[in-house]
Amino acid sequence: MADGREEGEIDSVEPDFSKKHPLENRWTLWFDNPNQKQTQKQYGQSLRSVYTFDTVEDFWCLYNNIRTPSQVNVGATYYLFKEGIEPKWEDPKNLKGGSWTAPVPNKGDSKKTLDAWWLNTVLACIGEQFTDGDEVNGIAVVIRARGDRIELWSRTASNEAAQTMIGKQLKQYLDIPESAKIGFSVFEEKITSGKAKDRYMV
Repeated sequence: MADGREEGEIDSVEPDFSKKHPLENRWTLWFDNPNQKQTQKQYGQSLRSVYTFDTVEDFWCLYNNIRTPSQVNVGATYYLFKEGIEPKWEDPKNLKGGSWTAPVPNKGDSKKTLDAWWLNTVLACIGEQFTDGDEVNGIAVVIRARGDRIELWSRTASNEAAQTMIGKQLKQYLDIPESAKIGFSVFEEKITSGKAKDRYMV
């Protein structure tokens, strides 16, 4: 060839590591680590926003510099929510919504499963992997002595089709077998009565 390159040879391009890859939404990580069991009125007093990010690179920078769920104290909770939404039932964008709850199986290496479930759910959310992504407000990983769990908070509890799809996809991303069921409860019922039965199951 005229320029001295062999046929099929291409220019080598140096990757540009300064260029970041934007996410569709900005996300805020929250951390709650109360000293004691909280009543509903006390909830939120120890809740702190940690960091807000909107690129793939900034997410990994954050993730690689915080403790994994299996390394934090019993009683603590990580929340990852779209910017502008607080992880409280009473937040206007949560008030008409609810949450899917996936208990981490207490068998085998449950702490390894906990960390994997958290990361998989985080990546599904920030990567906009849910069909009804606009319905997803955020997620939580809840560390408790009676059993750890993942919660996915969504916007419109009355939208059964969207919630059912989200629940099925959550099970898929966490590799939960078909025989195991997860439930969706409604925040307004929790606010008025302190507890809520599952409205949907998948």
